[in-house]
Amino acid sequence: MHITVKWLAAGTLLAAALGAHAQVNQVKVWAAACANCHGTDGRAQEGGFNLAGQNKDDMLKKLLAYKKGERPATIMHQLAKGYTDEQLAQISAYFAAQKP
Repeated sequence: MHITVKWLAAGTLLAAALGAHAQVNQVKVWAAACANCHGTDGRAQEGGFNLAGQNKDDMLKKLLAYKKGERPATIMHQLAKGYTDEQLAQISAYFAAQKP
């Protein structure tokens, strides 16, 4: 019985770790959609706007404003509508954590 509890606990921890890893990968997939304009991991080419290292709260405010149509844009208002507010928060946090 004691050994079963240990294996059950180990399995639970492993499942939690795999779930967290899958979540990180999902955020990278969402963020990859930004690469065309903002570069890989948010590091844009010359003339583009870098997202890497930006303040996550400021980024989220801007993304939500795009989503609501409160901020002028050529395409960002359409792209932002494709994500939930929570997904936009996770994307903002991802880019904020990247080195500029």
